[in-house]
Amino acid sequence: MGRPGSVRRKIWTVFVLQLAAITFATLVGVYGAAMIVEDLLIKRALKDEAAHYFERLRKDPAAQAPDTYNMSGYWLAGAAPREALPPNLRALEPGYHRVDHDGKDELVYVTQAQAGTLMLVFKQEQVHRLAFLFGFVSLTVVLLIVYLTTWLTYRASRRALSPIVALASVVRDWDPKSPNLDALEPDNLPGEGDRDVEVLAGALYGFATRIEEFVERERNFTRDASHELRSPLTVIKVASDVLEDEEELSAFARRSVRRIRTAARDMEALIEALLILARESDTGLPEENFQIDDLVVDETERVRPLLDNKPVQLSLQREGSFCLHASPRVLSVMLGNLLRNACHYTEEGRIVVTIGEDFVRVEDTGVGMSDDDLARVFTSNFRAERNPRGGHGVGLTIVKRLSDRFAWPLELRSVLGKGTVASIQFPSATRVQDGTIPCGDDA
Repeated sequence: MGRPGSVRRKIWTVFVLQLAAITFATLVGVYGAAMIVEDLLIKRALKDEAAHYFERLRKDPAAQAPDTYNMSGYWLAGAAPREALPPNLRALEPGYHRVDHDGKDELVYVTQAQAGTLMLVFKQEQVHRLAFLFGFVSLTVVLLIVYLTTWLTYRASRRALSPIVALASVVRDWDPKSPNLDALEPDNLPGEGDRDVEVLAGALYGFATRIEEFVERERNFTRDASHELRSPLTVIKVASDVLEDEEELSAFARRSVRRIRTAARDMEALIEALLILARESDTGLPEENFQIDDLVVDETERVRPLLDNKPVQLSLQREGSFCLHASPRVLSVMLGNLLRNACHYTEEGRIVVTIGEDFVRVEDTGVGMSDDDLARVFTSNFRAERNPRGGHGVGLTIVKRLSDRFAWPLELRSVLGKGTVASIQFPSATRVQDGTIPCGDDA
């Protein structure tokens, strides 16, 4: 269904329909009035004229039948033959009749009395001419008044709406990426604005100013946080790697160092995801053509230390391969969260990462989730209580938000006590087959 038109077009349409309706109603009214004049009034006049003639005839048996400019009469006394009548009147019965005489329309009224038969013939040509003349003149005057009034009303309505239309044009042409806030100031709007338009423009200007301030703070936050938060995490990771290489560390200290290194990596991934979601747009996320295999392998190896001292087998299966034109960082965050979630909630068994022709699937034999958990799993800070070693309760929420943002559908299936299957679909994936050109290479 198409969108409705502009306000001006709507007003113009309403006025055109109004003019059409008024014109039609006026034409019907004038035509109906003419019919009433010709039909009812003339017939009533003929009937009264016949009654008047009969009254004259009663007083004067030799009274002549009516004969005027528009009407002529014929009187047949007793049973006089009708041969003396014009041929088109001889066969007429009592009542009203329309007859044609030399191409002219005539109305004939036939009535009988005890003394004989009276025929009154009325010539309607003059009445038609007068009815048309006065009807056309009145119709023309009425329509001209209606048209003029409607046109003046339309001009006044258009003049009243012109500031709003001008404001809509300014808002439509406003570029959010490089906003010109001065264009929304009431004093800079074209046309003559009234109080309501000034209030609306002022509100839009204030709102746009606040939005611009929010966007600027978001840019500053993502820029500063990206540097200030990653730097100490890098120090923590390097220090934990150095400490782990110390031979004099006790087993307890070594386990603590590994936990520090794992927590630092998790925090780095979480910060990366939050910074991506905090951006107002995808700006700052470079896109490129890449094949999925290397990225999946890297993310799989990155979470392997989380399974130390766990009887869990982490494996990678290839059922296909595909290329994407996207940001590898976004996919790394999504896949990394799914893998860390599987590692946290799987105490024994296996975790299988599968690369298909247009999807990546992570399947585990962990604790699984109930139907209630599945209904709440994408809620912020939701965390199942069956495994105290679980994450922060935001991993799947982040994956879902990134999935919606980049149009990569996420499907989650789980059975309590048996495990969970999470898969990401890539509708824009380009399948890679044996012998084809690698992603991004030219032929």
